[in-house]
Amino acid sequence: MDIYTLTRAFADSWALLALVLIFLCVILFVFRPGARNAQQDAAKSIFRNETRPAPPEPEEDQR
Repeated sequence: MDIYTLTRAFADSWALLALVLIFLCVILFVFRPGARNAQQDAAKSIFRNETRPAPPEPEEDQR
């Protein structure tokens, strides 16, 4: 059995199973009940140090 066939058989079976399990673990980790506060904090972190709106851009004279 050459190396390509061996790695292809591994990728078709065990690697696929491992990737599906990793995907399910990530989904369960994100949607766990205690994650709401952390997700809301991450969503609002971009606005944390903002004290006022950005000044308006100067309008260019179009003659």
